[in-house]
Amino acid sequence: MKIIREKSVYQLAFMPNLFPVNCYLVEESDGLTLIDAALPFSKKAILKAAQQIGKPITKILLTHAHGDHVGALDELKNSLPDVPVFISKRDSRLLAGDVSLDPDEPTIPIRGGVPKNIKTKPDVLLNDGDRIGSLVAITTPGHTPGSMSFFDTRSKVIIAGDAFQTKGGFAVSGQLQPFFPFPAMATWNKELALASAKKIKELNPSILAIGHGNMIHLTGKEMDTVINKAEANIGRK
Repeated sequence: MKIIREKSVYQLAFMPNLFPVNCYLVEESDGLTLIDAALPFSKKAILKAAQQIGKPITKILLTHAHGDHVGALDELKNSLPDVPVFISKRDSRLLAGDVSLDPDEPTIPIRGGVPKNIKTKPDVLLNDGDRIGSLVAITTPGHTPGSMSFFDTRSKVIIAGDAFQTKGGFAVSGQLQPFFPFPAMATWNKELALASAKKIKELNPSILAIGHGNMIHLTGKEMDTVINKAEANIGRK
């Protein structure tokens, strides 16, 4: 595991050179907020990273319920039984293995590694705009129906799950990158993913932190480029 710090955000990158899977620790005055739970073997490394920082994990937030973002959740909850788990109301169903769609949702099968045996029940179901310490929850559906991003109001870092990828090339979720195609293959709805990318851009984030690939500093032009490319690709369908 590799640890990279940007402002108050620590990226914990597992298998960074082969198949990068990231989770994040966000430092608050009273502790650490863990965003995502990475892979099933990740618990010890996550707890060790928190120990090195010198603060306890006080919250666990999930961007969405794919297996590579919730893999160590049960093990972490066993070790941290009093730490609350937060997820969007919509993706709480995915966390329970329910892949059914709402009547108003596009009739496209949910893709990706939806977990089938997670025992942990979320303590808090999030809605758009909810505050969790210094973070604001932002609904960013597309990769999954209930995907969320978390915007740090202090530093303007956004932890955006799989709304974008940087491994294999910077791209909006659902846009196939041949050198790392997996996020695109696991994306439920490209049109909603594009709308969510635009929503994230409107926040004018300083740094984009995602599930697969390195964090990147943004000026706005980079996001315009990948959003315009996604829009063109979708328009050619």
